[in-house]
Amino acid sequence: MAVKDTFYLSHGSPTLSIDESLPARKFLQSWKETVYSQKPTSILIISGHWDTAVPSVSSISGRYSTIYDFYGFPRSMYQIKYPAPGSPHLANRVKQLLTSSGFGRRHPSLPAVGPIGEGRHLSLQLGEGAGPIEGRGCSYSGVFPWALEFDTWLKRALLEGRYDDVNQWEKKAPHAKTAHPWPDHLYPLHIVMGAAGADTKAKQIHDSWDLGAVSYAAYQFTSP
Repeated sequence: MAVKDTFYLSHGSPTLSIDESLPARKFLQSWKETVYSQKPTSILIISGHWDTAVPSVSSISGRYSTIYDFYGFPRSMYQIKYPAPGSPHLANRVKQLLTSSGFGRRHPSLPAVGPIGEGRHLSLQLGEGAGPIEGRGCSYSGVFPWALEFDTWLKRALLEGRYDDVNQWEKKAPHAKTAHPWPDHLYPLHIVMGAAGADTKAKQIHDSWDLGAVSYAAYQFTSP
């Protein structure tokens, strides 16, 4: 069984946490009212900032500390804390699902998913392996043409269900290497697509821009 709903969120600049002028910030603030009203018991995050040599899932029994891996921003940003509780039970469940799907058998000490350096197809398979877990307006003013062309191609491919094209975005998308010189921030997209299942339907739930090239596009994938 696939996950009923999965989400792909573009995060952009760290100033998203304080800049009230960003439409993407208002979108995230209205999440409960406009996107998903149910309160989740836990959240599995597939991050573009977590590269590992082998498939891995991480969690802690306590609460996470906040890592400030950015420099030169307003002081207030370094005072933001998000002590989210870990979920070892969910991490173990994901590990079991991935192992039963063929991942980690050569690595018995697998800490057990993150976007990894082995490529987009493996990321899609990771999502498929983790799938059984239960659980608008836009302005284009000042956007670089290459960024808009890439973003438009990706949007059309997703909404039209051309997921094979999305898996081959490096070959098929216009300006692929300019938009994403390194694919780490798109690996999570393949994983949430895979987790939602083969018959998933994509829906764009937000579309805005910042700095001429930073797309805050967000998508929801719903399985039948």
